[in-house]
Amino acid sequence: MGPVLAGVLQLLALIGALALVYIPVGNYMARVYSSDRHLRVEKWIYKGIGANPNTEMTWPAYLRGVLAFSAISVFFLYLLQRLQGILPGSLGFSSVNPAQSFDTAVSFVTNTNWQSYYGEQTMGHVVQTAGLAVQNFLSAAVGMAVAVALVRGFVRSRTGELGNFWTDLVRGTLRILVPMAAVAAVILVACGAIQNFSGIHEVGQFMGGSQQWNGGAVASQEAIKELGTNGGGYFNANSAHPFENPSPFSNLFEIFLILIIPFCLTRTFGVLVGSVKQGYAILATMFTIWLGFVALMMWTEFAHHGPALQAAGGAMEGKEVRFGIGGSSIFAVSTTLTSTGAVDSFHSSFTGLGGGITMLSMMLGEIAPGGTGSGLYGILIMAIIAVFIAGLMVGRTPEYLGKKIGSREIKLAACYILITPALVLVLTSISMALPTPPHSMLNSGAHGFSEVLYAFTSAANNNGSAFAGLNANTDWYNTMTGVAMLLGRFLPMIFVLALAGSLAEQKPVPVTAGTLRTEKPLFTGLLVGAILIITGLTYFPALALGPLAEGLAS
Repeated sequence: MGPVLAGVLQLLALIGALALVYIPVGNYMARVYSSDRHLRVEKWIYKGIGANPNTEMTWPAYLRGVLAFSAISVFFLYLLQRLQGILPGSLGFSSVNPAQSFDTAVSFVTNTNWQSYYGEQTMGHVVQTAGLAVQNFLSAAVGMAVAVALVRGFVRSRTGELGNFWTDLVRGTLRILVPMAAVAAVILVACGAIQNFSGIHEVGQFMGGSQQWNGGAVASQEAIKELGTNGGGYFNANSAHPFENPSPFSNLFEIFLILIIPFCLTRTFGVLVGSVKQGYAILATMFTIWLGFVALMMWTEFAHHGPALQAAGGAMEGKEVRFGIGGSSIFAVSTTLTSTGAVDSFHSSFTGLGGGITMLSMMLGEIAPGGTGSGLYGILIMAIIAVFIAGLMVGRTPEYLGKKIGSREIKLAACYILITPALVLVLTSISMALPTPPHSMLNSGAHGFSEVLYAFTSAANNNGSAFAGLNANTDWYNTMTGVAMLLGRFLPMIFVLALAGSLAEQKPVPVTAGTLRTEKPLFTGLLVGAILIITGLTYFPALALGPLAEGLAS
């Protein structure tokens, strides 16, 4: 079997698996967030934290819950790293320095999982399991809660109430993420991923010295890392490491985990708003972009010119021979079009245009299908922009799901789509202009610029993957990427929840002959076009200086 055919068959198998689970998983999540019944363990949690699960919240109260919970999470994860040296199960590792502790705490709480350290040489068992793994669950649940709050804004009328944040957080964690991650972890163990709490072992003799490996609860961390679109690996090689990703099957399964919740949330959205066709329209938009980017990535990596690349069957540099170009291309696109950031190959070693595709995937806003929750609310914001554009073209007040999109709504949507590009471009510019930060670049020229651009694109979009080559473990990059992650996560959430509150206060408008049918293929095409055009106009100059210049020169 040729490598191209193998890649295509993997893609078809993945699409088939996602299609099988789309309706049952989507319907289940809709029942979770609309149920009026509380499980016994949930009641214990509500009592422990002093929350009334039946109290409805306005958007400012919901936002205060999000911010307060996230701030406490950052503090405790920071404290856990600073105390690592005196904790049991530290494997002899010392406490993490303040700048890196701050960067890592912010990273995992914001669902970014940017890592400027070697996991197997820095974090002991307690920090990995009680700190990082726990935040993998909670940060994903926060994103899902905000997405559901926005959906309620479309559904409800003449009220500012969006549900209860603590209820949404607990249910998303206990009823969705924990059981799905438990099943996924068992499958990964069966595939060969390790799951233990062993110490450090010396393995063999290599060029006069020995190599050291430590064990860990890797399979369970890997499961929620992918399922929650987190991305932080137990080992520095991330999902290219055989302890995390042992085989081609596990590789395809991990891609499946990355995509399942973001894609299935479109079904949840359709069920909650009372029109599954609306969910299918959003799904079609996500799927069109995802499939197009996968096809484009495969083409750039398989068809690149050069005798060495042709002899290898494509651009194999930086890719695991276990997965090949097909599996690596699907993984790279899926991890950057979502907010995952896990890698099974090194994006810096992709062809110039291939590396550009990974960057563009994040620059779209990670909405195809995006992160757990963040992908859904991100694409709904773009849908509002699309109906606004359509309204301008026909001279009609734009409407979406029975709600008018007035000046207040469009201002909030515009602020949402502007904040992340501003963070990426401003921080990249400052880093290139100052005398010290460019010293962290391994390469010069267009590729070196791409390293810095990729780093801030990844941080501000809460992705977490790295382009490799850039030494980000400096005070400058630890601090600035931390700032980018915080602002890139919570400022958009402010605009999303404010928009949800504004929509919930409206009364529905009746459908007329002039209403844009947002469940039709025409709207899907309009939405895809709006996403690509807005992103292109925003980032094209920066891409032209980096991956495009490199790709055209090769």
